[in-house]
Amino acid sequence: MATRTSPSSSAGAGTYGEASIRVLKGLEPVKQRPGMYTRTDNPLHIIQEVIDNAADEALAGFGRRIAVTVHTDGSVSVEDDGRGIPFGLHPEEKVPVVEIVFTRLHAGGKFDKGSGGAYSFSGGLHGVGVSVTNALSKRLQVQVWREGKVASLAFSGGDVIEPLVQRKAEAGERKQGTTVRAWPDAKYFESAELPKHELVHLLRSKAVLMPGVTVTLTYEKSGETQTWLYKGGLRDYLLQTLPSDPVISLFEGEHYAEEGETENFAEGEGAAWCVAFTEDGAPMRESYVNLIPTVAGGTHEAGLKDGLFGAVKGFIELHSLLPKGVKLMPEDVFSRASFVLSAKVLDPQFQGQTKERLNSRDALRLVSTYVKPALELWLNQHVDQGRKLAELVIKQAQARQRAGQKVEKKKGSGVAVLPGKLTDCESRDLSLNEVFLVEGDSAGGSAKMGRDKETQAILPLRGKVLNAWEVERDLLFKNNEIHDIAVAIGVDPHGPNDEPDLSGLRYGKICILSDADVDGSHIQVLLLTLFFRHFPRLIERGHVYVAKPPLFRVDAPARGKKPAAKLYALDEGELTAILDKLRKEGCREGAWTISRFKGLGEMSAEQLWETTLNPDTRRLLRVAYGDLGFADTERSMNKLMGKGEAQARRDLMELHGDAVDIDI
Repeated sequence: MATRTSPSSSAGAGTYGEASIRVLKGLEPVKQRPGMYTRTDNPLHIIQEVIDNAADEALAGFGRRIAVTVHTDGSVSVEDDGRGIPFGLHPEEKVPVVEIVFTRLHAGGKFDKGSGGAYSFSGGLHGVGVSVTNALSKRLQVQVWREGKVASLAFSGGDVIEPLVQRKAEAGERKQGTTVRAWPDAKYFESAELPKHELVHLLRSKAVLMPGVTVTLTYEKSGETQTWLYKGGLRDYLLQTLPSDPVISLFEGEHYAEEGETENFAEGEGAAWCVAFTEDGAPMRESYVNLIPTVAGGTHEAGLKDGLFGAVKGFIELHSLLPKGVKLMPEDVFSRASFVLSAKVLDPQFQGQTKERLNSRDALRLVSTYVKPALELWLNQHVDQGRKLAELVIKQAQARQRAGQKVEKKKGSGVAVLPGKLTDCESRDLSLNEVFLVEGDSAGGSAKMGRDKETQAILPLRGKVLNAWEVERDLLFKNNEIHDIAVAIGVDPHGPNDEPDLSGLRYGKICILSDADVDGSHIQVLLLTLFFRHFPRLIERGHVYVAKPPLFRVDAPARGKKPAAKLYALDEGELTAILDKLRKEGCREGAWTISRFKGLGEMSAEQLWETTLNPDTRRLLRVAYGDLGFADTERSMNKLMGKGEAQARRDLMELHGDAVDIDI
């Protein structure tokens, strides 16, 4: 909410009027909030945006060389021999195209994904990459060789300071390509230094994923130059980085959809992979989407996990190798797998602009569809190797079950009777088990039917939980809901010396699952208040999570080779992105149906599993203190939840009320 300002006070300090609204134009949003667009610990990511553009040229079949130079003045240049960025006038904007690419958000060659587009597969998705590099650089120079001409221009802080100049290419000059040299502005970064190890790793991985492309890194100050040219691809790279000798021969392969395939993937979509199973050492895992490193994994890695598990489990069952009483789980196969995975996805959806995690749900099915039959065939062609792998997997499963039994024996004495409304899971492995605190009995019913009974427990909550911020420890369990939560998770919030006792913890993840509306948000806040005030150790150790169910469902009709489908959007932004994608796929405007979920109870068990419970496709956010730390978080929580802080909350709403969108 906002306070009204009287005419007499319109000139005073703190005035709120028409002139108070500031519209950020051009690249100003990036400069105002750089952390929304890139990593700000160092400038590597904005340099990576330029490298990714050069790699996209090679991925599209143009260019065989990428050269990166770190100069003595702190600048970095990236040179490629691709087609060169067009520098003619844009037909609609009447501005040189190369200028638009570096100065406009959401402008680039990656949007046109259809037939005849400049890039069928690329890491670029939103068109904000190199424009962010430009915005956060003191100076940026671009030189392009194309169609017998050379064009150059320069920017400062995202603004053109040296307009485009063209000249005819001289004899002996290269025919095509682009060179970008950027001077990152130190004021936007915690450190102005590029981390050498990360830069080397990034460039080496590009060479691995693009066999035949030469990648070089030169440090001008020392004269040191490193060159990478891999012809063996993923296999050679994985062998060089394995923690120990593999138990079986490396499993490698690749498969890309061809025109006319029945899986409804776009032509060219697919993956290349190389997997090794080792008995010792931490597994080495690297994944990429359209050459972009996804250090936080995502749905393509989940697809690899699903495909490996399905094939190995099928082999073990076919040959009757599973001992009695042993139950296999995906982690038994995946925990000892080292791999390099390179997926090609037509229209990848990443989590955030830094693109560290892939969110595209179709990528799970894409990778799993190609990996599973390939491994099934390989195992049945190499039965002796398959038996060795089966022994390793069964050994992992037995070790996991023994660990779970030890935990269960430790908890066995003196445990309170579990709440009757708790639907518990079968597993006793703390690292795999999770409990969902679900708003309402109807949603709890869908969750019970849709869950994985092995590892997922459901505790329905009736109504809104008590605000426990100022509740004394002795009175805490007078509230039935709080009592049931504490008993279900197995933690006494106020044990000896007023320290929470986590020895009886029954679940590795405690997930708050409420509706995606205002009431659901309120319940979420009340539960977070409970955990922060009375179970802080659970938050400190990373056990508390918030599940993010979708707000919208889009029923899309069949379009081209793609069948009718149900698509889910977390919020308005994702809804817009889905509709844009449908239009690009040739879907007629308005042919789709949009539904807004009023609550989790409206979802079927299958929908709830697919969107919110499935570990491979859900959105689950871990609760942490962030930059504030415990003390500042406690002060903020007191202001929000304390009974005597009504004025502080009013001041907060008056200050930030205009930033809230109210959906009536």
